[in-house]
Amino acid sequence: MSATRTPRVAERIGAGSQPEPDRPDDELDFRGLLRAWLESHRASLVDSLKRLGKHPIGSLFTCLVMAVALSLPMGLALLLDNVERLGGSWQRAAQISLFLSMDAEALEGAALRERIAEMPEVAEAQWISRDQALEEFQQLAGLGEVLRELPENPLPGVVLVTPHEVDRAQLEALRAELAELPDVELAQLDLLWVERLTAILRLGDRFVFGLSLLLIATLLLVIGNTIRLHIENRRTEIEVVKLVGGTDGYVRRPFLYMGALYGLGAGLLAWLLLAYGMAWLDEAVIDLAGLYGSDFGLFGVPVDDGVSLVVGAILLGYIGAWLAVARHLRELAPR
Repeated sequence: MSATRTPRVAERIGAGSQPEPDRPDDELDFRGLLRAWLESHRASLVDSLKRLGKHPIGSLFTCLVMAVALSLPMGLALLLDNVERLGGSWQRAAQISLFLSMDAEALEGAALRERIAEMPEVAEAQWISRDQALEEFQQLAGLGEVLRELPENPLPGVVLVTPHEVDRAQLEALRAELAELPDVELAQLDLLWVERLTAILRLGDRFVFGLSLLLIATLLLVIGNTIRLHIENRRTEIEVVKLVGGTDGYVRRPFLYMGALYGLGAGLLAWLLLAYGMAWLDEAVIDLAGLYGSDFGLFGVPVDDGVSLVVGAILLGYIGAWLAVARHLRELAPR
């Protein structure tokens, strides 16, 4: 048994001890260059982390200033999204209110509702009698005792019509058609407030866009000035590296990592500030909405928006550092 195993073991040992076939020099050179490149980036990243760790208070305040500048436009954009959600969709808001004459009976109003509901342009029709309208008005206005003293109900019956289409021209045509129906005193298109709200939201979007541009410029100045201070502290070291043949990319790399790290810290802090701020405001909004019988509440910072905020902050830090180092390298360039 052992005699038969010995040749096989010897064959395996011999096979394992055979030298590997020679690899092309190009493949070995590429792997060596790749390892050197990765090691250079790792060393630059570690060096940047160590230098930021030597001044934790200053680094924290720099990130905090950037975080406040980032959170302002993002917070306003989130508030505008919540206001737009509160306004509802065009389909729900585009209603036509048909106010009937005071002498129209409930049966006539119900029959009119059935007739309107069968129209192809209408998605839904709701009949509100005079008594229902008075009861809802008492609940919403808080004037129940005063309205009970009136000799008769001053409110007419109403048919609320929700159309399929939300185009303004088609809505106007439908309103004019409904106004010609019997017992209809007034046909009102409840769309003006939605148009006003939309105009206000467009104005808010432009304001947020302009504010974002200003704050982005401010962030670039802040990170550029911060990186410039780091460059001045290492000016002698950079000059020596350039004298011994260091490339611009080698000089630039640690500062680019430093700018990206500033951006990462600022983005995470801005995300935290926004999440806390929206939760803090949500309590007051829920209390206010409850007074109007609504369950409306603010939604927090979506994950995709938070990730976009962090990535954008990293890019801003990277670009600001690049601009600062490029200016310094131009100053050191031979003339």
